[in-house]
Amino acid sequence: MLDFIYQSGWGAFAVLLFFQLPFLVVFLFVVYRSAAVKAARSEAAETSISRTKTLWLVAVALLFIAINFASIQYIPAVSTARAVAANQDIRDVRVTAQSWSYELSEQEFEAGDTVRFTANSVDTVHGFAVYDPDGDVLFTMMLIPGAIPSSLIHTFDDAGTYKVRCLEYCGIAHHEMNDEIIVRPRGSQGG
Repeated sequence: MLDFIYQSGWGAFAVLLFFQLPFLVVFLFVVYRSAAVKAARSEAAETSISRTKTLWLVAVALLFIAINFASIQYIPAVSTARAVAANQDIRDVRVTAQSWSYELSEQEFEAGDTVRFTANSVDTVHGFAVYDPDGDVLFTMMLIPGAIPSSLIHTFDDAGTYKVRCLEYCGIAHHEMNDEIIVRPRGSQGG
């Protein structure tokens, strides 16, 4: 529906700010509102306090903006938008989660393959988290039954065995809900 927003990193960043700016506004309102309350007279110069408070608020705002700019590259929607914008050859993989297993339409790829995972759940809330061969989380999606399927694009840069795990508690056998994705070196047989 609003996919055009995520066609660039800036669109995803704008959405992020859209959701975070109200919190910043409330923070600033609370700070200035508490400053308006007349307390006992202080011996410090009011201009000094006012200047310090302004510098503090500017520093917090700049830190807020800097952290958001630095973290934008780690937002999965940004890498999805970059892959779509670059018109890469994208392989589509359907993922269906159900207690307590995954059904992937394809599980073997070559290093460098860009894959669009479109996932849904048929019974309860599940997670679809992919871990690289070193055990670091690459991305995760929450799958909600009856909702629009989640979709995410990822490029597998390195060969190896990638683990798939459910990160949303889904019942008594939740700990057994896992699978694997095999990424072979580019040009190898069997991919």
